[in-house]
Amino acid sequence: MNHNMGSNIDHTLIQQLLTDARKDGVQKLVVGAVICINNKFLLIERVPSDFMGGFVEIPSGTVEAGENLLTALAREVQEETGLLVTAVLEYLGSFDYRSSSDKKTRHFNFLVEVKEGEIKLSPSEHQAYYWVALSDAAFTRLNISDATKAVLKTAPQQ
Repeated sequence: MNHNMGSNIDHTLIQQLLTDARKDGVQKLVVGAVICINNKFLLIERVPSDFMGGFVEIPSGTVEAGENLLTALAREVQEETGLLVTAVLEYLGSFDYRSSSDKKTRHFNFLVEVKEGEIKLSPSEHQAYYWVALSDAAFTRLNISDATKAVLKTAPQQ
């Protein structure tokens, strides 16, 4: 874990998010990282055999029991892309869905900054990555969920 990671996220906001999730009966917490470089977003494509196979998404994953949201965020980005999160810049909202095990899941999304580096996908999870601008044809063509598209549209252009 990168303890030098900077964060603009207020601790009380995180507490509020967790409180609201509990109140809403959310059973599983997922964090997603919006990585934007030169107005292009990093998106990764799930392997066909996996839950929601073929979907193109932002790097994201489950928050482990007792794990801090931002720690989980940095860990998942590193596991899925090999990139190191240097700063968490902004909270971009959440969306809910049912997980593969039918748990009510809340997906918290954060705009992050990463250290430049080579992208190394975890082959059991993802088969391709794309750098996509909102104006690119690929943004429409790729299999990106409406919820993810909405999150990307709220992100300030970097």
